[in-house]
Amino acid sequence: MKIEISDGLYSEFEYLHELLKKGSSSGLEFDTPQELIAYALSSIADGSRRPGSWERGMLESMGLVADCPEHFEYRQTYGKPKDE
Repeated sequence: MKIEISDGLYSEFEYLHELLKKGSSSGLEFDTPQELIAYALSSIADGSRRPGSWERGMLESMGLVADCPEHFEYRQTYGKPKDE
């Protein structure tokens, strides 16, 4: 799968990557802006499937938590549960 983002948005990730290379208190290291983008997207996906995670707070702030019981159930794997 390919995801396209605007040049302006990508330039912000390039700049964020540059800033993080200067120093990051998190200990996370990204070799490329693409790795940083992949990390951000995986954090969103993890917040969707793990209600108690720190990533869920990010989704809540973004308004990306569905108001249905299914979105409050922990899932070990990504995607729709197999029993549905």
